[in-house]
Amino acid sequence: MNPVAQVYDRHKVYEDELADLPIARLNVAQPGVFQCGLATRYLERLRREAPVHKCLDSAYGPYWSITRFGDIEAVELDHETFSSDHFNGGISIASHPNEPQFLPSFIAMDPPRHTERRRTVAPAFGPARTAALVPSIREWSAEILDALPVGEPFDWVDKVSVELTARTLALLLGFPQVRARELIRWSDAMVALPGGPEYPTLEEKLRVMRECFAAFDTLWEERLADPGDEDLLGLLCRSPGTRGMPRAELHGNIMLLIVGGNDTTRSTISASVVAFDRYPAELAKLRARSGLIGNLAPELMRWQTPVAHMRRTAMRDVTVGGCRIARGDKVVMWYLSGNRDENMFERADDFDIDRPNARRHLSFGAGVHRCIGARVAELQIQVLWEEILKRFPKIEVLGPPRRTCSTFLHGYTELEVVIPQRLPVIG
Repeated sequence: MNPVAQVYDRHKVYEDELADLPIARLNVAQPGVFQCGLATRYLERLRREAPVHKCLDSAYGPYWSITRFGDIEAVELDHETFSSDHFNGGISIASHPNEPQFLPSFIAMDPPRHTERRRTVAPAFGPARTAALVPSIREWSAEILDALPVGEPFDWVDKVSVELTARTLALLLGFPQVRARELIRWSDAMVALPGGPEYPTLEEKLRVMRECFAAFDTLWEERLADPGDEDLLGLLCRSPGTRGMPRAELHGNIMLLIVGGNDTTRSTISASVVAFDRYPAELAKLRARSGLIGNLAPELMRWQTPVAHMRRTAMRDVTVGGCRIARGDKVVMWYLSGNRDENMFERADDFDIDRPNARRHLSFGAGVHRCIGARVAELQIQVLWEEILKRFPKIEVLGPPRRTCSTFLHGYTELEVVIPQRLPVIG
């Protein structure tokens, strides 16, 4: 059976499950639900019927789903009650401290260790450093767009989303530009579910991860001797708090920086084409009112929500939304649901480029764990679309996008498009 037919068949199974299953047995944490594009509908049912919901039976064990904006924000901000620490369980529904595919990193730490590690890399994302990235992002955006075929189908994910993300990520890390695409391959392996066609076993996944770590071990030794610029590797090498960190923590931080720098922006760049294809009036609105470009990235981040969830572990018995959560329970904050919460966002399922509260989205998290690279992600999207608007009146989507098979990432693996016409670029 071809992949499209397989997804269609699974879609019918999950759709029937959503309609027939008692709410107590509903399990949104199924990669196939996300791959079939039904996750937002599962989460909508949870928000409506059981906004704080305990699933007793899943591939990841029992877990609580937090699905309303206010409850998610409350859990996110209470880091003393709800731990992110790797050794307490980590930040994803699947993570476990004894699993070799999961490693400690500063996002999987609680204060004060998290605060110290975050402070080390913060200069790489300061206003001056971020502004200095813009010329490179604009040059790469123009180069990538000018190389696209006109009148011929191509995969937007590969040709645009991956390409721009890889170059920017290499620049941020201090990784050689000529090897930038390797970062994407490694990132894909890090978030892959073992058992799929690319990584049929956990060992296959770990082999690619070890390849990544070996490359960065070599760079690390070089940069310890000469930290150089204020890129992320240089900052980690220069700081007394991180230059001597255990190798497992170094590798965990490399994973964090690669995955965080890749998937959020890459998925949202792909989503931008999907959004404007489904809501052409919003593209017309943007063309007519260029000042709306500043709201484009926040609304895309909300509408797409590239990271579907973050997980916490309860460190004490606590009540959330009238439900008693026990110490040690796994608590999953579904950002994808909070960003579609009708009590926070009017017509939440719609893409609305002039949405007044788009920046309230949860896609970057909140509180001490809010994504440190948020502004860089927004800049890539904004600059790319400034360049797209100069060149292309329209980008046509030729069929349904192929979605990521994951409960953690909410994105696309393939998006076939065609560009009917190219405009002459002035200035």
